Amino acid sequence: MMNSNAPSSSSGAAASTDSSAPRRNSKRPKYSRFTQQELPACKPILTPRWVISAFMLVSIVFIPIGVASLFASRDVVEIVNRYETDCIPQPSRSDKVKYIQSSEDKTCNRTLRVPKHMKQPIYVYYQLDNFYQNHRRYVKSRSDEQLKNSNSESDTSSCKPEGTIANGSSIVPCGLIAWSLFNDTYSFSRNNQQLTVNKKGISWKSDREHKFGKDVYPKNFQNGAIRGGANLTTSIALSEQEDLIVWMRTAALPTFRKLYGKIEVDLQENEIIEVTLQNNYNTYSFNGKKKLVLSTTTWLGGKNDFLGIAYLTVGGLCFFLAMAFTIVYLVKPRRLGDPSYLSWNRNPGGH
Repeated sequence: MMNSNAPSSSSGAAASTDSSAPRRNSKRPKYSRFTQQELPACKPILTPRWVISAFMLVSIVFIPIGVASLFASRDVVEIVNRYETDCIPQPSRSDKVKYIQSSEDKTCNRTLRVPKHMKQPIYVYYQLDNFYQNHRRYVKSRSDEQLKNSNSESDTSSCKPEGTIANGSSIVPCGLIAWSLFNDTYSFSRNNQQLTVNKKGISWKSDREHKFGKDVYPKNFQNGAIRGGANLTTSIALSEQEDLIVWMRTAALPTFRKLYGKIEVDLQENEIIEVTLQNNYNTYSFNGKKKLVLSTTTWLGGKNDFLGIAYLTVGGLCFFLAMAFTIVYLVKPRRLGDPSYLSWNRNPGGH
């Protein structure tokens, strides 16, 4: 018997559609196959054969690449000559800082022997050790706007302590990075004939065209009480002063090389190269080292064994694992269950 006090279904439906009734906020996301992870996906069954095959494939690809990389690195011919101590006269070696800050002639002659035939172009680098160009205060002491725009000459707020000179005029380029520009110089000769060092194109093209302005010229540079490094020619725009551009791309590690120039002739085995250098740069205050490097390149770049060793390590490890899994699979195989019971293989309509 129906209770007369119970509301009818029709009245309940009417109540549910009443616009004045409060609506319940649902946190259920809008349905889609993407949010519910129902899109088709690759779900491979990692059987022993698949795993062993995958490891073998990686080893077959990686080991030849590692061998080729190592051979390419070994084909690079390098001449490395450390000179920061040898280029100081014997009586002055007890106080190297005093010598480097003096006005004495700092010309130094070095002799290099070519160990193997070096094909052009031969890249000339200077290498500095224990020089932290990645120091936070050093890296921030520059003005990118000033470097590329002549109208931003007074933008020196981030260049302290090398932003302005005593009378308040702006320094262009400002900041510690430019102020500490490397100023050792090198010249080369063989058989009493000068070897030309090409210093064009040694910087990144993107830096020359976008980071350093063609209408920005040095101003008040190295005019402070303490001279930091090399000077700049005031009549040449910053976009053409490539030694500065190379130096301003700061290094991430305390030991780094920067390109000085290119020798565009071949050097024969056992040839003697005479180097006349000016030992001007002060690395003695922080126990830094200076090295002159002559190097060839290959399709992989300069001399660096890391890439080849990394490929060989990964390839060798994968080969070892493939062999180990193969032995385990043959000696004590593990029974694989019926794949039809996997969730993605079952009939969605079944029970």
